[in-house]
Amino acid sequence: MPEWKTSCPDWAERLRSGRSIIPPPVFPETAEQALAIFRELRIVDAPGSPTFGEACAQWVFDLVASIFGAYDPESGRRVITEWFICLPKKNSKSTIAAGIMMTALILNWRQSAEFAILAPTIEIANNSYAPSRDMVQKDDDLDALMHVQTHIKTITHRESGAMLKVVAADSNTVGGKKSVGTLVDELWLFGKQADAENMLREAIGGLASRPEGFVIYLTTQSDDPPAGVFKQKLQYARDVRDGKIDDPRFVPVIFEHPPEMVERKEHLLLENIPMVNPNLGYSVDREFIEREFRKAQAGGEESFRGFMAKHANVEIGLALQSDRWAGADFWEDAGQSGLTLDSLLARCEVAVVGIDGGGLDDLLGLSVVGRESGTGKWLHWAHAWAHRIVLQRRQEIAPRLRDFEAQGDLTIVERPGDDVVAVADIVCRIRDLGLLPEENAIGVDAAGIGDIVDELLTDERGIDRKQIVAVSQGWKLNGAIKTTERKIAGGEMLHGASPLMAWCVGNARIEDKGNAITITKQASGKAKIDPLMATFDAVSLMALNPASAGKSFWEVAA
Repeated sequence: MPEWKTSCPDWAERLRSGRSIIPPPVFPETAEQALAIFRELRIVDAPGSPTFGEACAQWVFDLVASIFGAYDPESGRRVITEWFICLPKKNSKSTIAAGIMMTALILNWRQSAEFAILAPTIEIANNSYAPSRDMVQKDDDLDALMHVQTHIKTITHRESGAMLKVVAADSNTVGGKKSVGTLVDELWLFGKQADAENMLREAIGGLASRPEGFVIYLTTQSDDPPAGVFKQKLQYARDVRDGKIDDPRFVPVIFEHPPEMVERKEHLLLENIPMVNPNLGYSVDREFIEREFRKAQAGGEESFRGFMAKHANVEIGLALQSDRWAGADFWEDAGQSGLTLDSLLARCEVAVVGIDGGGLDDLLGLSVVGRESGTGKWLHWAHAWAHRIVLQRRQEIAPRLRDFEAQGDLTIVERPGDDVVAVADIVCRIRDLGLLPEENAIGVDAAGIGDIVDELLTDERGIDRKQIVAVSQGWKLNGAIKTTERKIAGGEMLHGASPLMAWCVGNARIEDKGNAITITKQASGKAKIDPLMATFDAVSLMALNPASAGKSFWEVAA
């Protein structure tokens, strides 16, 4: 058995120099056999209907060789079973997918085998089925060998009975499948579905009894911060690529800019877009990219981020909408990795707390804002709690909530009241460290927060009633909102770069109320902002310049 590896630790240098980031085939002769077939398939919707061999960039052939060159003809086993390919739009993703699956159908030896292309929607399913159908119908030999059934998006091999099905996936269509080969198209959209992980696990279950089987995840970058099964696969692929995880049965192929370019924001320059568009000059038109780039820049931050996500594979960390809170534009730059609750309490001379939310289908958000000893800068930390029922009632955000739980920013509680106890524990911890002001220390939204106030005022907790403040909401919160955005923009307020908070900040929508602005849960729709609202509650108290150890900040600084 030959040796091989699927990691590519020098991927950044390879992209810069135009070299391949796809590992070579384990079995070159098997790869050449598949390439001979693949190259003869026609791209019917391209001018002149050329073959893949006539109209493809080298990276496509490298990918096909990697997939089919992982099959050992002697043992009948595929030594690599998973591929993750992430690349920008217009790089012939769906057409290449069709060509790969048609090649697999032609080479297959198993009688009545099933191959599947799973797409998140009917429209995307059509994008892959149409090229497959046309490849057959425009080739006399293939037309004689394959039976096309457009109404059910199925192509059947007349001799072996093997089938290629293109389906819009849901639990009903993938349940019980025993596919030899599965290609999952636009994985980023599956990341927004609450049950996608279980559904895909069901879809690829056939690999357990088909040693020649494979699964290919093919996707563009998400137009929102990655979530769910897409986020999981993307991170796993990066870890395998970078050598952090040793998995020789998984091939990561990610066309993205190196971290040092992202840090210097060079990935946002037009001249660096070709680096991550391997089909530039083939299916990707340079003039189109340049024109759309300029249009997106003129369209504002939201438009530009959307363009870069789809055409430069730039991962969105914070969703920015046209009616966003002004502080959102500066939020990411104010992040400080490693700023935990422990480090905040160690660095600060005083700390206040904001609390918001807490309904059964809502989040309970807690924010701590501390004043750093010596510098006077404000440091921020937040956490949220949710009852398990929210995962059923808010399925559209369930994948993100699961992500936040895994990252440690969110706690899912089984019983009402567990979250209240956890919040009170944190408040009392701050008090016990001597950091909680003697009054105006805990800001709460008076609506729906009674259970927490009751818990804090018990004899066991010992919180003084004058330490709890009902913070006025609506337009009266305008001062805290403005203070927060000024502090964030000016570098005077730092936060822990929490994905949960980035999501909440991106969800916030402003409304004009006379000379003031408001940020309300109603304006933000089904998306959650409770930890952000808790932050504004805490900021409104920190703005009062609470005393530290009996002295004001100004006395300590003097």
